[in-house]
Amino acid sequence: MNAAARFDNPQGLRPDEVLALLHRVEAAHGRARSTRWAGRVLDLDLLAMGQAVLPDRETFEMWRSLPLAQQAQTAPDRLILPHPRLADRAFVLVPLAEIAPDWRHPATGRSVAEMRDALPSADLNAVQALPA
Repeated sequence: MNAAARFDNPQGLRPDEVLALLHRVEAAHGRARSTRWAGRVLDLDLLAMGQAVLPDRETFEMWRSLPLAQQAQTAPDRLILPHPRLADRAFVLVPLAEIAPDWRHPATGRSVAEMRDALPSADLNAVQALPA
């Protein structure tokens, strides 16, 4: 199951602090970080924070363009925002479009709805809503 959440940040937490909080929630629910892309009990990703591109545009672009084979073997040593593969994943964009269709990717300028609609229909059709 995949979902998206949007939240305010009244404490003014930095992106790395938000990610650390998400990792603590995962750990509290039994997540053990072992192998990249291994099965997991809970996976909470920080997709974006406003219009931040972190750590910088060049690093973001390098991770965004990394070939799939290298993505599976290599993990960044720091937070990359927006999530480098955000625009490629229907299972992220479909639920994200329900809560933030007009949010624009700060590096590409495309809205969530535009990114979702650019994906292959087979990918989109594979994402199914939970029964009400």
